[in-house]
Amino acid sequence: MQPLTMNRNGSTLQWLDSVVLALYLCALFKGVCMRGTEMHHSRLCAVLIDCRTSDVDAAARFWGEALGRPVDPKHPGSRGNYRMLETPTDEPIVQIQRVDHESRVHIDIETDDIPAEVTRLEKLGAKVVDRLERWVVMQAPTGQRFCIVRVQRPGFPKNANRWD
Repeated sequence: MQPLTMNRNGSTLQWLDSVVLALYLCALFKGVCMRGTEMHHSRLCAVLIDCRTSDVDAAARFWGEALGRPVDPKHPGSRGNYRMLETPTDEPIVQIQRVDHESRVHIDIETDDIPAEVTRLEKLGAKVVDRLERWVVMQAPTGQRFCIVRVQRPGFPKNANRWD
């Protein structure tokens, strides 16, 4: 393999191969190549009420009235099997979802680095149950399931934990 030459600030840097160049570029872009190992933030994002029902609208009406939060049919998240309840911006989202498994409640943790948050929680004893396109389902050592999701609420990282 031919050595590569780069000029930066008038000096010449010679790299023996493309691997060294890749490491250099990773350092320049502050670890973008090694997501999951950098500092990140996370916070409670949502309480999801999983309902084994054929009528998600009736379930949403019940929970909306029980919690004193009207159903928000215009919210972009109110579609298909999901219904959103109106939620103040500084509080966790409350979402009703139709599911095929037993009814239960679970939480979502939002983060700016899903791989790093999953790694952090695995070190605490959680296990990955499923890796989906936009989130990861995990199980706590005590059996509860929860999801790690990308940032959902405005104002992030306000009130989020910083993990180094």
